[in-house]
Amino acid sequence: MGSKNCDILIHGGGPVGLACAAWTLQKFPDANLILLDRNPADDADLVAADSRGIALSHGSKLLLNTINAWPTDCADIHRVHVSQAGRFGRALMTREELQQDALGHIVRYRDIHLTIRQALREIKAKSPNFIWQHLDGNHEHPVINARCIVHAEGGLFTKQDWVESGRDYGQSALVGLVEAENAAPHQAWERFTAEGPLAVLPSHYGSNILNLVWCGAPESSQQRLQLSDAEFLISLQNEFGSRIGRFLKIQDRRLYQLGLNYRKQITKANEVWIGNAAQTLHPVAGQGLNLGLRDAFLLAEKLAELFSGVANTQTPEQIQNTLESYAQSRKADRTTTIGLTDFMARVFTSNLTPIVMARGLALSALQWLPPVKTALARQMMFGRR
Repeated sequence: MGSKNCDILIHGGGPVGLACAAWTLQKFPDANLILLDRNPADDADLVAADSRGIALSHGSKLLLNTINAWPTDCADIHRVHVSQAGRFGRALMTREELQQDALGHIVRYRDIHLTIRQALREIKAKSPNFIWQHLDGNHEHPVINARCIVHAEGGLFTKQDWVESGRDYGQSALVGLVEAENAAPHQAWERFTAEGPLAVLPSHYGSNILNLVWCGAPESSQQRLQLSDAEFLISLQNEFGSRIGRFLKIQDRRLYQLGLNYRKQITKANEVWIGNAAQTLHPVAGQGLNLGLRDAFLLAEKLAELFSGVANTQTPEQIQNTLESYAQSRKADRTTTIGLTDFMARVFTSNLTPIVMARGLALSALQWLPPVKTALARQMMFGRR
């Protein structure tokens, strides 16, 4: 197989890689860009793929709207209730306090993946120099000489072939769909238990069908996975309480191992890492994909500006400087989001009495100090600017 040349090569056909390609081409349609995607060109396999609900911030919705890539099937979050099981301290956040249409949204992973795919197909029709290369095990991978290489092949924590900095939290997330008796529409619950956070989130299936994310020790989570439906619902009820009535049904239970993995340097010469290829986060604050989409959007701005000049005049030094400028522009948001997520993941799983007391005080402070609550909510929604 012969070699190919391009200005920009993006490795990874997940939501972050697709979005980066789409935003780059939207800003500079003539970009000489190749996207390497391990998914088949046809959507059939993805339609039946990952159905877990994933949290997207309102900021992510605004970004994806710029390329018409927002799924129609989603559930808006208008209120978030945060508390700790069996302990004092709680906080309630509402969209009215922040004067926003929503605090966030819950979307199935496959829906966001498919919607960005379709958006990129429409942009591809107006991008004469764009090649969307679908890879499979039956063909030799092409040799590509690229002036700038973007790594967006993220993957899950346990399936990544790189480990640089971070930690294994010794936790697994059990996810599924649960039916509740009296769930209020657009309400999200985050309950911190002795083993970790337990989130009950809206879904587009209706107000009583909720996304469940239950974090706990791997052994406990595995045991819960093996319980009968009736036994599982009793265990969930005991841990969550009766705030939304009885839990009636559970389906589609699956486990994911949780950890933090991040690169200290996200650029090297003409290469840059974004999304889960740059950092993989605990789901406690629902920030992983949101941070990755912000990565993709800002990198696309930098690349489009760089390569929209006179063709082939960009020197290796200019490309490296552009990527270093991108890394510097992402430093504050990335550091804050990684640090905040890691802090919450560790602090809200400790049972040491001083930390338990401090957690309660912190939640109470959030409730009674609106500026602090607003600042935290805005970080979750839009990142650090």
